[in-house]
Amino acid sequence: MLLYAKLMLATVFWGGTFVAGRIAASHAGPFSAAFLRFAMATGLLFWYVRRREGALPRLTSLGMHGWAGVLLLGATGVFAYNALFFTGLATVPASRAAVIVTNNPIAIAVGAALFLGEPLSGRKLAGILLSVCGAVIAITRGNPLTLFSSALSWGDVALLGCLASWAAYSLLGKVVMRALSPLAAVTWSCAVGTVMLLPFALHEGLWTALPEYPAALWVAAAYLGVFGTVLGFTWFYEAVKEIGAGRAGVFINFVPLTAIVCAWAMLGEALPISLLLGAALVTCGVFITNRA
Repeated sequence: MLLYAKLMLATVFWGGTFVAGRIAASHAGPFSAAFLRFAMATGLLFWYVRRREGALPRLTSLGMHGWAGVLLLGATGVFAYNALFFTGLATVPASRAAVIVTNNPIAIAVGAALFLGEPLSGRKLAGILLSVCGAVIAITRGNPLTLFSSALSWGDVALLGCLASWAAYSLLGKVVMRALSPLAAVTWSCAVGTVMLLPFALHEGLWTALPEYPAALWVAAAYLGVFGTVLGFTWFYEAVKEIGAGRAGVFINFVPLTAIVCAWAMLGEALPISLLLGAALVTCGVFITNRA
């Protein structure tokens, strides 16, 4: 029960990242915003892993496969995903971005079935589709046809790239965690991804822009680093290890719903009936997918 509670909280934190991400993207470039997020997160993770596990395991003890796994985690889940995430949020409304992210569980479940041998039963597939439908209804205010009312922009393409990046990160994590704990895997991937982001952030002018960044950017980056990364990533990876990538991934359907709630609570947006209906469908889909 605690595992599912932490997994649900992780999706709530990630819902808030849409609000924080929009703020950060309005004040900094995609690589700069991503670097600030993960520079903060990496420092906290190194402290936390020493507190929880005594020391961070050396990758040299894992051989070439350990190094390769961590490099791929950093490249997919940190570098690529966040560069694409902030690029998309700079031009795409949060609601449309959330609809695209909602398709993550399908990509994860199919990838888990193809590459990790996790069964994709009819019941699991039905639960995934039901929860996706619920999220789409909530995001589109009960009118799914609005998804097709505008042309696909480069921001949409960037967010579609997030799907591939996050699915790869989730599935690679399942393999890497055969040798590393979830916390160690997250810490190393964040550290590697931060290093990858740095030269691109400097090219965007991060160093000269640092003194000019407003307080809102720092607050947004701190939220993204602590809640969206340290707690969100760690708890999600714990769930991936215990219940599998496909079953943990279906909880991502809650992210757009919590994003709407955050917008309602923080920005005064309406709470429509379609959101309540979507939440009910998502809850049913999660229950069906994770039923023993």
